[in-house]
Amino acid sequence: MTDAYTKFVRSAPGALIAKQVGLPRPSTLPRRGDRPEPVLGPVVVLGESDGADQVARELLAWGTDVRRRFEELRTVGSVIAVLDEVSTPADLGAILLPLSGAMRSLAPGARVVTISRPAAGQDPARDAARGGVEGFLRSLAHEMRRGGTANGILVGDGVGLDAPGVTGALRFLLSARSAFVTGQFLTVSTADGSATEDLAQPLAGRTALVTGAARGIGAAIARTLAADGARLVVLDVPGAGTELSRLANELRAIPVQLDVTSAGAGERLVEVLRDRGLVLDIAVLNAGITRDKLFANMTPERWDPVLAVNISSQIALTQALLEAGDVLGAQPRVVSLASTSGIAGNRGQTNYAASKAGVMAFVDALAARLEALGGTANAVAPGFIETEMTARMPALTREVARRLNSLQQGGLPVDVAEAIAFLASSEAGGLRGETLRVCGQNMVGK
Repeated sequence: MTDAYTKFVRSAPGALIAKQVGLPRPSTLPRRGDRPEPVLGPVVVLGESDGADQVARELLAWGTDVRRRFEELRTVGSVIAVLDEVSTPADLGAILLPLSGAMRSLAPGARVVTISRPAAGQDPARDAARGGVEGFLRSLAHEMRRGGTANGILVGDGVGLDAPGVTGALRFLLSARSAFVTGQFLTVSTADGSATEDLAQPLAGRTALVTGAARGIGAAIARTLAADGARLVVLDVPGAGTELSRLANELRAIPVQLDVTSAGAGERLVEVLRDRGLVLDIAVLNAGITRDKLFANMTPERWDPVLAVNISSQIALTQALLEAGDVLGAQPRVVSLASTSGIAGNRGQTNYAASKAGVMAFVDALAARLEALGGTANAVAPGFIETEMTARMPALTREVARRLNSLQQGGLPVDVAEAIAFLASSEAGGLRGETLRVCGQNMVGK
């Protein structure tokens, strides 16, 4: 799905004109089908700590071409800067500056990943160094070219760099599955989780629920989870029954026609699961709507349904699943759909932004509750994604929205789905209450 402008500037005459007048020239983003190998090599691991050695050994175990310096490399596929032991801001340059001279050697679709510790509010100099990593990484992401991305992993004090969450986050961020994720940090706060045994089908043997599954992002989520081996329960409103049935037939999934805002919806879902003898390992709460209007013209008819679908239904469904006691598996994964509008706000979307900000606070609180079950709750916040909904935006607004990120293009539904699949994986057990932005580093918000 490529917009007309992007098609034009990727043509020979269009590229020449765009270069001459300084227009955006979005690069092609390789995704899973384009680059199935887990890591684009060679990989240079920067840093002298024991953690850097540990990361290098892990990559070697993946069969990756690993180097510790840039010398004699004409092209570099990925760079991992391990800064887990920096203690003062002066420590940053020795590790990071070698990358400066290699920036022009980065291959198309290159990956840069930093691994560091979050500021802990104890040692001013050490916290300044740790905070400096975040500023560096977010700025570097704006400078990446040719479809390259830069992201970071924050590893809680006391968590080893060999923890499943660190390994899983590194695998995700280095792969083509993170094509539209850049300028972001994933925090691994615990050593929970387990290594993925089958990298081709990391969700094999698990059962996943996807709400709002009939079309758009929901359908992409269902297809991606199915491709990763999950058994699917796909849910949508009765009005989308035809599309839902087609998807269920395609994926051999179980369709559930249900309005998530109706009274007793959670209890009816529990009944369906019990009748089918199903236990959910993954719940993806994707159902959502918009009813945009400036707040001066906002009415209950526009406000109430948005809050009801986008956040109240998530609360009700998870409450019903938890109270049932027998329909959630061990170490359940809940992934909710937030939005960058909930982070930075958006004109004409006070209702939508309120609901999506509520989602982010909800998963943070739910994560604490699920911890006792060994489970997790996290959110994904898409930016501008090419869907039927965004296709209905005014043409100029839509075109501006596409360019307001570091990758200068809209994302695809599969980009959101890939992030959700990672957060639903066994490796992601150490990530709790996180909101991962899938927005190409949109120019608003963090």
